[in-house]
Amino acid sequence: MDENKRNTDQDWIDPDDAPDLSTPEWREIIDATPVSRGRPRIPHPKISTTLRLDADILEHFRKGGPGWQSRINEALRESMLRA
Repeated sequence: MDENKRNTDQDWIDPDDAPDLSTPEWREIIDATPVSRGRPRIPHPKISTTLRLDADILEHFRKGGPGWQSRINEALRESMLRA
């Protein structure tokens, strides 16, 4: 075998080393573990929408790099609070 490659043979794994997950102790642990999938919910999620903007406005915010949508959101919020 080439020295740079890892040995992927599985004959070194002893199946007796794995715990028996059907025992009452393990079943209790497994049953008590909460299952959660996906991202955690946030209190005020953002809403996806379509918004038509002038090209120069969009270009201005995109020039600032990543986070341009958040910056537009901040600018709109500031305008809303001033009104």
